[in-house]
Amino acid sequence: MALDGLVISNVVYELQEKLIDGRISKISQPEKDELVFTIKNNRNNYKLFLSANAGLPLVYLTEENKQNPMTAPGFCMLLRKHLNSAKILDITQPGLERIIRFKIEHLNEMGDLCIKYLILEVMGKHSNIIFIDAENRIIDSIKHISHLVSSVREVLPGRDYMLPPSGEKKNPLTLAYEEYKENVLKKPLPVGKAIYTSLTGFSPLMANEVCYRASIDSGNATSSLSEPEGLHLYKNLERLMEDVKEHHYTPNIVLEDGAFVEFSCFPLSCYGSLEKKEYDSISAVLESFYASKNTISRIRQKSADLRKIVANAIERNTKKYELQQKQLKETEKRDKYKVYGELINTYGYNLEPGAKTLTALNYYTNEEITIPLNPTLTPSENAKLYFDKYNKLKRTFEALSNFIEETKIELVHLDSIRTSLDIALAEEDLVQLKEELMEYGYMRRRSASGKPGGKNKKQKIVSQPLHYISSDGYHIYIGKNNYQNDELTFKFATGADWWFHAKKIAGSHVIVQTGGDKLPDRTFEEAARLAAYYSKGRDAGKVEIDYTEKKNVKKPSGGKPGFVVYYTNYSMLVSPDITGIVQIKFTGR
Repeated sequence: MALDGLVISNVVYELQEKLIDGRISKISQPEKDELVFTIKNNRNNYKLFLSANAGLPLVYLTEENKQNPMTAPGFCMLLRKHLNSAKILDITQPGLERIIRFKIEHLNEMGDLCIKYLILEVMGKHSNIIFIDAENRIIDSIKHISHLVSSVREVLPGRDYMLPPSGEKKNPLTLAYEEYKENVLKKPLPVGKAIYTSLTGFSPLMANEVCYRASIDSGNATSSLSEPEGLHLYKNLERLMEDVKEHHYTPNIVLEDGAFVEFSCFPLSCYGSLEKKEYDSISAVLESFYASKNTISRIRQKSADLRKIVANAIERNTKKYELQQKQLKETEKRDKYKVYGELINTYGYNLEPGAKTLTALNYYTNEEITIPLNPTLTPSENAKLYFDKYNKLKRTFEALSNFIEETKIELVHLDSIRTSLDIALAEEDLVQLKEELMEYGYMRRRSASGKPGGKNKKQKIVSQPLHYISSDGYHIYIGKNNYQNDELTFKFATGADWWFHAKKIAGSHVIVQTGGDKLPDRTFEEAARLAAYYSKGRDAGKVEIDYTEKKNVKKPSGGKPGFVVYYTNYSMLVSPDITGIVQIKFTGR
């Protein structure tokens, strides 16, 4: 993973500079595997974010405020009991392991000074936050690991704390040349892999970087290196370790076409001519690089149940639609039965009793046809039989046509909810989507007691539309879900404002306030790009966008949320790229 021991060493150095001798004033646990500490030091307030998320473990200083649960989890309450107003004495990293150890001093119930340790282990799916006492005994952890989960190390209250096993990896900070030759160069592996599998703190990225600095292909076998090449590689490793010891860090992010590619606390010369953006702190790098990914990951987790409900409803309605289409196809022969009945009434007077067929001229097509008959019935009874079949199929056709239209509308509605789930960026964005699913019967509403059914007070809606400013200074608003789309289009926008939407696919309503002005072409193009990005087509190369004045957009009687019709519009083909369009906080009109 990119968050390797070298980056952790930069994080520890930054935390040492800002947090040592600081006092913990607030502890919160916004997620089951996240902690946020507010620490006062030197007249400054710092927010320390720790995450043991299996998919994205993180640690950095932040200014962001996170929404907390109404009731604090048990681990958070335990930390508050012990560490409220506690003093941070030291912050260390064992070797170059992905471990941060906070030494904390606090007063116990008797008023005596005590020492505790909070340990963050940044180990991918094995990440954890562990609280231990001065005797190295685990008080509690944010994740409990029993022997059923790990046969190597238990992490449970009352157990002694042990460092995670690092295998045979060596500490590069104290690595001698002979030790390096024995543990790195003698491994029958590509050079890059030999480095990161033999030395703590190294990710594949930094192993490749060291090889690049030594002008060695990281994919070459270790056995192919000459003695001078091996020594040259070691000297580059040594210089990098000197930078760690001297704290010569350069937090930076590598970009390609404006998109984040990689980050490090040291210059990444292996990326050649790609843009490198330097930052003042490693926390700023980590927050910039991972904040949006962490948010998306969290929302994906929180919306998993809603996504499953929507996916099941779409699958069910798709099957229903296909069956209805099949049944509708079977009604296509209804007109044939009507013609049969008419021709029997016209020509059946001269039929012999017991005739099994009638051959007659079809006066609709001027072709001769043969009509099957029931020999036990009279001509008039045979004609009635065909007319009955015709009427039955006609009624089926009419009913199925209505049912198919209803199913199509339902599928479009569900598709729009699924797209809104993809757009959601915060937990409050899911509240309206959940409400919509309950209102239309896809979810059962639960009462205040948690039981299905009954009356329940609606959750407070705090989600707001997205708000952008075009390059020409015009305000652009985007609905995150169907309710917000309706609100923006029919209550917020005026008739002279412009309305944008992806053509024939699910997406957000985009409103551009004109203030009575004639919009510049650049604003039209930017609004269209936003409509493309906030639609089902955001991953496509180009998306066709319809746009028209808001006065041309109508709401059909009884239409579902977000569903509109318009008959006068323009269209343009744009890329769903919103780079350079400035987003601001929604403030209303």
